[in-house]
Amino acid sequence: MSHASSIPPSLNILLLEDIHASADSVLESIPGARIRRLRHAPDAGELKDLLAEADVLGLRSRTQLDAAALAAAPRLRAVGAYCTGTNNIDLKAAAQRGVAVFNGPFSNTRSVAELVIGHAIALLRRVPERQAAARRGQWLKDARRSNEIRGKTLGIVGYGKIGTQTGLLAEAMGMRVVFHDVEAKLPLGNAVAAPSLEALLGEADIVTLHVPQTPQTRKLIDAQRLAQMKEDAVLINLARGQAVDIDALHEALAAGRLRGAAVDVFPVEPASAGQAFESPLRALDNVILTPHVAGSTVEAQRNLGIEVSEKLRDFLRLGAVRGSVNLPEVGAGPVRGAARIVHLHRDEPGVISQLNGLLAAAGLNVTQLHLETGRGVGVAVIDVSQVPAAATLSAVRAIGATLGAFLADFASAPGVPQAA
Repeated sequence: MSHASSIPPSLNILLLEDIHASADSVLESIPGARIRRLRHAPDAGELKDLLAEADVLGLRSRTQLDAAALAAAPRLRAVGAYCTGTNNIDLKAAAQRGVAVFNGPFSNTRSVAELVIGHAIALLRRVPERQAAARRGQWLKDARRSNEIRGKTLGIVGYGKIGTQTGLLAEAMGMRVVFHDVEAKLPLGNAVAAPSLEALLGEADIVTLHVPQTPQTRKLIDAQRLAQMKEDAVLINLARGQAVDIDALHEALAAGRLRGAAVDVFPVEPASAGQAFESPLRALDNVILTPHVAGSTVEAQRNLGIEVSEKLRDFLRLGAVRGSVNLPEVGAGPVRGAARIVHLHRDEPGVISQLNGLLAAAGLNVTQLHLETGRGVGVAVIDVSQVPAAATLSAVRAIGATLGAFLADFASAPGVPQAA
């Protein structure tokens, strides 16, 4: 694929889905940056038209960036997912086109964890069904099946960033915390690892899911697993829509075996506010239904705007690959030379040898080289003694394994000394 030889005079940055304005000040620090904003998630046809001139793309969870869309983006160099999940992006296709993808796994952690605790309180107090009854004119003033969360057991399925934060908040509220994860994790606070998922389901008063979307987590909570939960327990899913069998959950709730549930993500979600939301759970009073907003707070969106934009900036200006979901990490430090070449390639033998040969033939001395490989891709960040000529860069891009190559604009990057 073809890239400009350096940061172009106009670096076209397309931001979709009303990304927070905090992104602008970071992205504007890239020389030549021109930011175009759209509030909506474009459909496939509109997206292809928009990507024709885009160098950088920012999106959230509703925009579908598949292989066909990427093929329509000849200039695209980097994608910022201003959210945690990247299920809507074809990461492999992006890597094969030399497009780095970055997300924001930390910024909305607190927002999601707080909502879990809020839902836990509301469900154990039967707030959803009492509110629904009150709207119909019924007055359900009683203490039946209404409890404090203090002293109850919270079962966390998936003990990552959000799971650990949720556990700490739950302990501060006086809860006991058990967790299950497919990998060994260090417990925080007084949390205890359950010997199995079945054991966790059998002792937790509240089960909350914080798992990624993988084949293994598809319908992780099905009819069999719901039957393993404690009588009168509640289920909270703010993670992935595919993780719960919605029909089986509806049956367990309608039968009264579970006290309630809170669901923020669904197997099929409306593409826009204009489409109707359909789910069998809509008919039940003992369910909290929210439209994929667990991480959607002003604070989280502001933090995401900064976190993801800084990763994009550092990649374009320094060649640093920090927190990419489809490329190996490269901790490129200060530049030692007159220019820095960033070269993305298929992980094949001989690529660096060819690069060195081309640079030597052009009279360029390599003053520093960072190389990382993984996921079938190699990223080489090469400092050279002189600014390479256009013909040299063209030869670099012509190496058979090349996915993309560009000059980093390090000279005006914050905290980076300019070359002598």
